[in-house]
Amino acid sequence: MDGRPLAGNRGRRIAEPEGQAAGLALPMSLMAPWQPIGVVAASVGCMGGILPVVAHQQFVYHQTMKVERNDAAISAVAAAIAEPARARMLCCLLDAHARTSTELAIVADVTPSTASAHLQRLKSRRLVKVFAQGKHRYYSLEGTNVAAALEALSVLGGESREPFVPRTPDPLRAARTCYDHIAGTLGVALHDRLKALGWLSPRSRAGTSYEVTPAGVKAFAALGIDLDACRTQRRRFAYACLDWSERRPHIAGAVGAALLSVALKRRWLIQDTDTRSLTITRAGHREMHTRFGLRD
Repeated sequence: MDGRPLAGNRGRRIAEPEGQAAGLALPMSLMAPWQPIGVVAASVGCMGGILPVVAHQQFVYHQTMKVERNDAAISAVAAAIAEPARARMLCCLLDAHARTSTELAIVADVTPSTASAHLQRLKSRRLVKVFAQGKHRYYSLEGTNVAAALEALSVLGGESREPFVPRTPDPLRAARTCYDHIAGTLGVALHDRLKALGWLSPRSRAGTSYEVTPAGVKAFAALGIDLDACRTQRRRFAYACLDWSERRPHIAGAVGAALLSVALKRRWLIQDTDTRSLTITRAGHREMHTRFGLRD
C-alpha cells in the first residue's frame, strides 16, 4: 500500500499485514508443499484507496504425493498370478497341503514341462516354495501372506475351491509310522501342537529344522525324553518331514523317534504287526489331550 488516506477516513491509514508489505506471510514450515502463484499486478481500487491482492497458493502434485513407486513389483506379482494355469495351481495349494509338480500339472491341465516352467515363475515371485524329500519335490505356498492375498482374490472372483481329500486308507491315514517316527493325522497334529506350545522353534528361515526351546526342554524331560542323548546321535536332531497322506509336515529326526518310543513304551499307541498303522489306546487319547491339548 502507498499509505494514502481513504475518502471518509481522513487522517487514518489502512494497516498493512504484519510482517510483509504485500500479501500474506506464512511460516516456511507451512509453505511446503504449497507454492505461490504470485501477486496480481493490478491493485483493486476501493473507496478511492488501493487494496493489495493476497497471493494465492497452489497444490504441487509431485511434491505432495510422496508414495513409494512399487507399481512395477505389484504388476509383476499380479502377472504371475493372472495366468489361468498358475492361478489354478495356487488355488489348489490354498488348502495348506503340498503337492508335486506332476499333481499340479494335472490340476492346471498342462504338460509336466509346462507345469515346471509355471512353478519356476511362481517361485521366482516368492509365491510358492519347494520342499525336497527323497526323489520328490513338493510345492506349497510361500506363506500366510500369499494365502491371504489369494483368499481375497477368491472372494472378489466369487469362486469356491474343492477340499483336499486324501486317498490313503483310513487306518494308515489316522496314525502310522514313517520309518521310526509318528506320521498320519496324529503325527501332523503333534507337529503343529509342539510348535503352538512353543516347545520347538525354527532354526532357519525355511523353517524345516527345529531347535528345542527352554520350555520344550522341561516338557520333554517330563515325558522322559533325554534331549542330550538325542543330540549325540548321528542323525538330524529335529526336522519337518512331509506327510505323504496329509501333505503337511510331521516331526522327524531324533526327537520324533523319541516321541514314538515313549508313546509305544507307555502304550499310548499300539503298532500293528502286519502294517505300519498305529492304534491310539484309551490311555493314549487321554494323555494326548492332557499333555499336548489334542482332541479326538
